[in-house]
Amino acid sequence: LSLASRPGLPNTAAALLASGPNGEMLWLDVTHRPGQAPWVRIMGRYLLPPCKQRWHTCAAFLPQEGLLLCGDRRGSLILFPCSSSSGYAAESTSIANGGTDLAVEDFSNELEPSCLLHKGTLPLESPLSVLFGLHGKTGVTSVTIHRGYIYSTGRDGVYRQLRLQDQHLEVLQKHKPCKGLQWIEELHFTSDGDLLVLGFHADNFVVWSSRTRENIHCIPCGGGHRSWSYCSSPLAEVFAFIKSGDVMLYHCEAKPCEQQVLLASLHGREITCVRRLGAVEVPGHATCNVFVTSSEDTTACVLVLSENSRAAVPLARLSDHISSVRTLAFATGPGEEGFGDEGLSALLFSAGGRAQIECYRLLCAGDTASESAVACQVIHVASHRLDKHWEKKKNRHKLVKMDPETRYMSLSVVPGTSTKQLPTPWKFLAAACSDGSVRIFGLLEAAQKLVLVAESFHHQRCVLKVEAFLHARAGGERRHLLCSAATDGSIAFWDITGPIMNAVDTLHQAEGEMQPLALGAPLVTVMAHSCGVNSLHIRKTPEGRYLVASGSDDGSIHVCLLEVALDRGEATCLQVLERVSRSCAHAAHVTGIRVLRPDLLLSASVDQRLTLWNQHPGELVPLSTTFFHVPDLAELDCWEEVEAGGELRYYCVLCGQGLEML
Repeated sequence: LSLASRPGLPNTAAALLASGPNGEMLWLDVTHRPGQAPWVRIMGRYLLPPCKQRWHTCAAFLPQEGLLLCGDRRGSLILFPCSSSSGYAAESTSIANGGTDLAVEDFSNELEPSCLLHKGTLPLESPLSVLFGLHGKTGVTSVTIHRGYIYSTGRDGVYRQLRLQDQHLEVLQKHKPCKGLQWIEELHFTSDGDLLVLGFHADNFVVWSSRTRENIHCIPCGGGHRSWSYCSSPLAEVFAFIKSGDVMLYHCEAKPCEQQVLLASLHGREITCVRRLGAVEVPGHATCNVFVTSSEDTTACVLVLSENSRAAVPLARLSDHISSVRTLAFATGPGEEGFGDEGLSALLFSAGGRAQIECYRLLCAGDTASESAVACQVIHVASHRLDKHWEKKKNRHKLVKMDPETRYMSLSVVPGTSTKQLPTPWKFLAAACSDGSVRIFGLLEAAQKLVLVAESFHHQRCVLKVEAFLHARAGGERRHLLCSAATDGSIAFWDITGPIMNAVDTLHQAEGEMQPLALGAPLVTVMAHSCGVNSLHIRKTPEGRYLVASGSDDGSIHVCLLEVALDRGEATCLQVLERVSRSCAHAAHVTGIRVLRPDLLLSASVDQRLTLWNQHPGELVPLSTTFFHVPDLAELDCWEEVEAGGELRYYCVLCGQGLEML
């Protein structure tokens, strides 16, 4: 049995849902009448999907859509049609004439059944949508409707956000609260915008705040297998539970907060990567820059950084990774600039430890009602893990199993893979891997598939950086090129046009499944440094050539000028026209580099210096140096903006043990 709130019912009425082992669930409206027997109306009959433990655990109504949502003991979410106009009513006289009956007891009348209800001729409704086993085999614990979205919790340690699309349930994303909280019971949305997660950690009842990301209460109670109730108000909080046959009460009065947070943290550990999504214009507010950061704390954070307030306000936190998140990449292009006039839309890829890649769709728009003036919707699109891919390989007993500790060091989206002449819904992603490989992945967003399509172990050592770029000729012919850099200081240049075209054909024919292709050998390899390459950037010049800048562990900077040509056999040829190197450009690792203009270079290092360089033929001349405040610099991102007076400004954001914008 479970109670579900239904708008429109008086205070003395409730919606009661009852299900049994045969999988049939009844919806009853029960009205309490003092001194009289309850008035009961059977509103509907529903058939739960087959499983071993076939009964529901929680339910919620969506009255505007005319739908009933419930969770079951198997961990599934089930959507049924419902209508408040149908039903079969009964009072204290029995109307049972065979079949399965349900007794409704009036507890004021010595526990004697006041009426027996028969299901009559109500049709048995089948589900409209089923997400089978969404919360694992331990069951769904609650479903909640808040601001048009559906939230579900379970004993799998996560809560999920969903939405309705054409009477079908669609999972947007999942959230994992504090470590060890494997049993989540309920979600409470507070009036001040906080989300409280109620659950059990070992034998303790825990109330966890998603805003401060810490436990508000931790109460020893013996665990979750007991009857309990929690209630909170601005004045006090109460938790009641049964233990060893006794009713226990925990009461906590509200106290003034003595702790003052001077500056809220974005992450619990070092920030490993930062990328700028774009700017959102909000009426009455300054321009808001939207960034995404990743961290060693296994999360990524979407945040707003405003120049006026000088404050970073988190919009969403992504917690699908099981290990450190090391690198980020955006996929933007034609048709991806946004939804509406002042919104942003992009695909976000995040990757890191345990060979795990996650993909999300980010939708950002102005929202004057929120603290940050920007609202962000996150939709989880797809994920990929190499160990799961290995289990599907043919003849895997003949192969050496991939290292489960493989890390993705860098990501780069391959631009321009879909054209008017050769349109394809697939997007491609290049990854640098710690096991010495360069891998190419294909994403089909509509089918939520992320597939490994090609790989090469040419470097034979940890690959630190990848950067993909597009070479387009005057006749419209395109070449997809890739640059990869490893721990030995070498930089390799690849033509990946052939593998990508072959992958598109194979994926279309095999319906999104394929064995990885070989990338072949690189076109050119340049020994740019004496040790690992920690930063890499490529920029096209007005003459159609490419400047490739890199920074190394030894503090050196290397710049080379490339020219792309086609020989008589239409094979791609790369020629290095010029090379410039500056040893000891910094006193520590160069972890960030950007070519701002063909004659202007920006570099950043762990020595906390940001240096502008003027590139002359054969040399790099320092122009200016600025000290920044972020220790252990991990990454930077740059962009340019034209001010109102026509002045061009360059901005950069740096991350490491903190975040800074210059």
